[in-house]
Amino acid sequence: MKDTIQTPITLTGLLRHVAAKFPSRRAISVAGKYDITHSRLHHLTESTAARLVAAGIKPGDVVALVFPNTVEFVVMFLAVIRARATAAPLNPAYTADEFEFYLSDSDSKLLVTSLEGNTPAQAAASKLNIAHAAASLTQSENEEAELSLSLSHSFDSVESLVNDPADVALFLHTSGTTSRPKGVPLTQHNLLSSVRNIDSVYRLTESDSTVIVLPLFHVHGLIAGLLSSLGAGAAVALPAAGRFSASAFWKDMVKYNATWYTAVPTIHQIILDRHFNNPEPVYPRLRFIRSCSASLAPAIMGKLEEAFSAPVLEAYAMTEASHLMASNPLPQDGPHKAGSVGKPVGQEMGILDESGRVQEAGVSGEVCIRGPNVTNGYKNNVEANTAAFQFGWFHTGDIGYFDSDGYLHLVGRIKELINRGGEKISPIEVDAVLLSHQDIAQAVAFGVPDPKYGEEIYCAVIPREGSNMDEAELLRYGKKNLASFKVPKKVFFTDALPKTATGKILRRLVAEHFVSQI
Repeated sequence: MKDTIQTPITLTGLLRHVAAKFPSRRAISVAGKYDITHSRLHHLTESTAARLVAAGIKPGDVVALVFPNTVEFVVMFLAVIRARATAAPLNPAYTADEFEFYLSDSDSKLLVTSLEGNTPAQAAASKLNIAHAAASLTQSENEEAELSLSLSHSFDSVESLVNDPADVALFLHTSGTTSRPKGVPLTQHNLLSSVRNIDSVYRLTESDSTVIVLPLFHVHGLIAGLLSSLGAGAAVALPAAGRFSASAFWKDMVKYNATWYTAVPTIHQIILDRHFNNPEPVYPRLRFIRSCSASLAPAIMGKLEEAFSAPVLEAYAMTEASHLMASNPLPQDGPHKAGSVGKPVGQEMGILDESGRVQEAGVSGEVCIRGPNVTNGYKNNVEANTAAFQFGWFHTGDIGYFDSDGYLHLVGRIKELINRGGEKISPIEVDAVLLSHQDIAQAVAFGVPDPKYGEEIYCAVIPREGSNMDEAELLRYGKKNLASFKVPKKVFFTDALPKTATGKILRRLVAEHFVSQI
């Protein structure tokens, strides 16, 4: 089966189709540096893929990519998958030991970095006898941008190389909340399915534009921000600093006529705080704002909508589903509900009990999915695959329920629910109540072992700057807005919470950090 111009069956085929349809439209920009069209991006992808093939990269080989958010990363990623190899993006902040684990676990054949390099990554690659190459984009005056790659210079065309829907295009690791990270292979078909789902639910077209605020080594930024935009013929801007900058964010959004952006709740809060303390003279007119990767408290959602005059659509996603699973719709397609992650998009979703029976609306159970976007299984991990794929469904590890309108409400991770004397408490619900207090900037509830109840609820909070919040006031507020057994027993005040590289707060890490101080 081969990609045709009418019906692309791989992500690579879709991007070729876009380059032919919208050749002169902007694809990627970096403020003050580059504006690259879809047609130029296609040329860069093809020529760089040819260089990789000439250097001995074969279909199925894994190429590790260690970059900040740069055009070089985008070109390398697209070139690797065009060469029928597998891209394994890695967090540049890893230690040498972490790089050694990820490079080894993915069986990487080549490490590619920016020209500046990455000492820990290169040290790990050298120890494992993995070759290293550096990529850099150059552009002379009145010339088109070219990518230089420190590899063999003789190269042929990759015109005859046909991408297959079953090619493993992307290899990522899960965050590993309770165990060592699991390797997740995602195929061209998985990625194409997810991009189509995202483009369809948000009605992305060539008229759209966004600024990437999340790291591209993670599915949220890579698939929802970058690839879905490119697949729709739309435009993305990358921050000049190579990572999110609150001070440059709105300037870039205005400069590039952004119509939407997607972020995690912690970044939405940073953007909100800056708006309240240091408002911009002008804001772009946005079609929507998207929130994903962690629960968005209804109070924060309301403030975002009020501040930026755009609907805030909360979504639900995970690496194993090539990102998107469910989302609240755009206003023209239905209501968006605070506290819900919306309806399934492009896949089947069921709420199952422990025997695999599908539950009715209003009844909680494990959220399970199946569809063309879902991974075929973890790499070399029979135990994890046996646990995750049961009764013909992929099990997410999340507890939730559908309401009578078919909207999904998440209760929490199975392993994070707090069992206080037999009462199962959702930490998400406790977070949302605490965050509705005007003097609380961030809040995380978690369970700790308790001799009397089995588990007790504690919480860690970051008060807003200038507030005089104390434990007594917060507990008073909790008692007023929560059932008595859901009120935290102890409050930790702090100015920072442990987060992952993508800004996600992991309850397990927060619990370990604060409980160790008792």
